[in-house]
Amino acid sequence: MRNPFVHGVGGVLSADIAVPDHERELAFYSKILTTGDAPLWRDDLMNNLGTPVIGLGARTPEYNTLPLQWMPHFQVADVATSVARAIDMGGKELMHSKTDDGQSQWAVLADQVGAAFGVIPVVPGESDNTQQNERFGCISWLSLTVSDALSSRDFYQQVVGWNAKSIETEDSEGHAAIIEMHIDNESAAAEIRQFRSEQNSIPSVWLIHLPVDDLVESLRRVSEGGGEVIREYAEEKYAVVRDPVGVYLALRFG
Repeated sequence: MRNPFVHGVGGVLSADIAVPDHERELAFYSKILTTGDAPLWRDDLMNNLGTPVIGLGARTPEYNTLPLQWMPHFQVADVATSVARAIDMGGKELMHSKTDDGQSQWAVLADQVGAAFGVIPVVPGESDNTQQNERFGCISWLSLTVSDALSSRDFYQQVVGWNAKSIETEDSEGHAAIIEMHIDNESAAAEIRQFRSEQNSIPSVWLIHLPVDDLVESLRRVSEGGGEVIREYAEEKYAVVRDPVGVYLALRFG
């Protein structure tokens, strides 16, 4: 079952990004996410329950070294260990917050292909599943497209603590492999996709999949607002888009 928001190691907490032209970006996302008769997001980018799940910040000098990507935040058992493993496996440390006595609080990392993500300690408390059957704004899925899915699989197993549960080959969309990354035996957090061809139009960044109430209208607003629809996946009812400053993400029907 796809459920990234599981409490514990490997669970997704949120995603954020620091962007140039912040006011234009805020207006863009407010329009593309608030479609349909029952919008899943508010125009301040909180979901329709009033919960902050995605954060769109201004690109101030302290964030200039971060890549222009949506960065999901993964819960890990130990931040320092995850940072060390990432570096050992060919990744990079982009930011690392520590206490005065040197204890790791959180970090922003990049994997071997440059996909950025955050790692944080497991958040105390229980995850709230009371709204499981209700429609609300959340990060419904995560996907990463790479040239070597097995290498990325090994990286995230070591750094985040995920397990690889399934591999499909030669699907209709042109993937040589699709690997599902699981938090536990029941909950999948993300997938890593490998294309057969280097002619892939989707970069190797983490795509956050955001649900909308009216996908057709949202895609129309993407183009109208200065973004671009990169690829539509009709069978799965989602599309990969690029926003006005070049950031990639996916929009998915409800």
